[in-house]
Amino acid sequence: MSIKLGIIGGGVMGEAILSRLLAQQVYRSDQVLVSDPQAQRREDLSQRYGVNVTSDNGVAAEAGEVLLLAIKPQVFKAVASNLSQDDQNPSASETLPLVISILAGVSLGKLEAVFEHQPVIRAMPNTPATVGAGITAIAPGKTVTAKHLQVAKTLLGAVGEVVEVSESLMDAVTGLSGSGPAYVAVMIEALADGGVAAGLPRAIASKLALSTVWGTAQLLQDKQLHPAQLKDQVTSPGGTTIAGIAELERSGFRSALIEAVQAAYQRSQQLGK
Repeated sequence: MSIKLGIIGGGVMGEAILSRLLAQQVYRSDQVLVSDPQAQRREDLSQRYGVNVTSDNGVAAEAGEVLLLAIKPQVFKAVASNLSQDDQNPSASETLPLVISILAGVSLGKLEAVFEHQPVIRAMPNTPATVGAGITAIAPGKTVTAKHLQVAKTLLGAVGEVVEVSESLMDAVTGLSGSGPAYVAVMIEALADGGVAAGLPRAIASKLALSTVWGTAQLLQDKQLHPAQLKDQVTSPGGTTIAGIAELERSGFRSALIEAVQAAYQRSQQLGK
């Protein structure tokens, strides 16, 4: 069976997308080839998912339908040097795979310079993709068609929601939803620590913190509430919640989150230079 999906990079996000694609039968294991420089990682992926593996990125780049770039942006230049399409015939571009890149900060211009005759889509998923609860923003390149977009949305839809944005917003997406799970994890940890400080056992405090964040997000989504509406519903005059919110405001909680998104956004821009 010919290879339809090539993945360069078998790390956490590459594996997350791979596992969901196989689970949802978007691709069969024998239709996938994963390239990774680490022999142990290749063996693990082969045994766990039954996919083809290689250390040769060029082989993965010859996939029939889609090439997924899931490497770290810092190594893109080194990987790209072995993937130049300069010698290929532009008239054969329809037979070349759609390139989907999840590299933070690597622009469509840089990607299209390497994959000169191929349609390229820049994407930014986040780590909840590993459990199918992610959200991915995509920005299409100049030769991407409606068909290519549908392929990308089907592939990335296997790990959660997909939204389309202009490329000028991709660094902002990185700062918010790409890095956001880490901010939420820190918040959950801090909530649990607060519970422990108030006398709760660690296990109970952790469970309460996690369930509170999970349930609140689900409530906001299901009821289509603005966060301020839910906040107002929970706060009663002179009550416990407004006392806690007042302390959050005094401590600059909102500003800290805004600045975190801005810092990650600026770092994403730096990575692309």
